[in-house]
Amino acid sequence: MTGSAREPLFTRAFIALSIAELAYFTAAGLALFALPLYVTGPVGGDEASAGLAVGVFAVSALVLRPFAGRASDRFGRRPMLVGGALIAALSIVLLTVTDELAVIVALRLLAGVAEAAFFVAGFAALADLAPASRMGEALSYNSLGLYLGIAFGPLVGQALLEAGGFRAVWLGGTALAVLAVGLAFLVGETRTAGPEVGSRIRIIHRPAIPASIGFLSSLAAVGGFIAFATLWAERIDLASPSIALFAYGAVVVVCRIAFARVPDRLPSLPLAAGSLVVIGIGLVVIAAWQDWIGLLVGVVLMGIGITFTTPAFFAAVFATASPSERGIASGTASAALDLGLGIGPIALGLVAAPFGIPWAFALAAGIAFAGAAWTAGLVRRAPAPT
Repeated sequence: MTGSAREPLFTRAFIALSIAELAYFTAAGLALFALPLYVTGPVGGDEASAGLAVGVFAVSALVLRPFAGRASDRFGRRPMLVGGALIAALSIVLLTVTDELAVIVALRLLAGVAEAAFFVAGFAALADLAPASRMGEALSYNSLGLYLGIAFGPLVGQALLEAGGFRAVWLGGTALAVLAVGLAFLVGETRTAGPEVGSRIRIIHRPAIPASIGFLSSLAAVGGFIAFATLWAERIDLASPSIALFAYGAVVVVCRIAFARVPDRLPSLPLAAGSLVVIGIGLVVIAAWQDWIGLLVGVVLMGIGITFTTPAFFAAVFATASPSERGIASGTASAALDLGLGIGPIALGLVAAPFGIPWAFALAAGIAFAGAAWTAGLVRRAPAPT
């Protein structure tokens, strides 16, 4: 372990990839903050419409993500990273010229195309770059871009909204996506092996499916919370509505840095199951303790739980894949993102509209607890290590 711990991780390509993902997901975090306000404000929609606008991107991303995984194995990671970021920029900049819900939904479907290409290629590139003995640590550090984006995207979005309205928000998100394009070129091509000659064409990595279902539950629960965090913060008169998402992202970032090596030291699936329980408890606190203190306490618990779910589940997935299968493994596992981040906001929106946002958060908690039970069952059924 002493020798393997010295294997290089922070190469130029790894750093460029991480910063590119930070730019991309900051643009996404900015949209997560602004879209519910835009839809329930100038567009004139309700909570269900806001949930649809936030979550519908998952439909196109879900359909295309397995094909993106296969394409990244065959054609390389860099074309998918660059193309995905360019499409994301287009989907955001076109929001400046519409206030029609149908058009916004169409642009969010286009954002799903970008998500499929960029995210799948990013995780496959990470698996190419990271030493096997430091995979969990690499996943912890690399995923900081996602949670820093969730933390700072809303703050950037609120500042731009106050300074120049929604147009300034969408132009700021476009600039961040374009920055991700430039950084993707610096990553270079990381693919070390393409599909074997004569191998059967596959777009689904079946060994990854059981763990991906557990991953999906974490994302449905947290994605539903994220979609309604801003609206709930306004309802309980939190002074700065963006603070809820900022606190969530900040907790994850701090814990990912502080506990980066934990996923390499603990079994992946038990760690993931325990993390899902903590996420569920956090959501119960938010639903039951309906003021700003309860919101922030619940957010901290959720942040602690989500700290370990992504590295734990992806480590379990990549353990089932050879180097030539990393793209389709990433595509299969990350399809859970689309299902989770799509199902979560849409399902919670259907509950929030007639019954209120606290009941929606209670549903999210139930999803997290169900996912913990599923993942614990995978631990019992897993074969003994060889």
